[in-house]
Amino acid sequence: MDDLTLDEAMDELESAEDFLNYFGVAFDPAVVHVNRLHILQRYHNYLAQAGALPESEAAQRAVFTALLTRAYQDFVESDALSEKVFKVFHMHEPQTAFVPLSSITIAATPAPVTGGCGCGGTGACHSSEAALRG
Repeated sequence: MDDLTLDEAMDELESAEDFLNYFGVAFDPAVVHVNRLHILQRYHNYLAQAGALPESEAAQRAVFTALLTRAYQDFVESDALSEKVFKVFHMHEPQTAFVPLSSITIAATPAPVTGGCGCGGTGACHSSEAALRG
């Protein structure tokens, strides 16, 4: 991959180990084995937050290396459950919802049912007492 441009090399990288090796980030395989997807997602998030990248490839490589190192270190110093990179980790947290007072209405009370099953049909109902005695 040494003969590829940075953009070309980035297209070829697939695993967390590929990224870490390419950018020369020393890593513990046990940490990567357990957190590979979390590290890559955190790296992606950091890249998205970084904004505009420098023009030179060397400066871009330095930014990518720093952000990948930071993403990896997040999981050396913590764990996936604490870092909550993916949405699934937020699903069981208390949720808050705002319901404006203007959207709350009082529903009309239905008329009481007098006999039968309450189906509203006319005449003898299939469950009325007359039908049961007949």
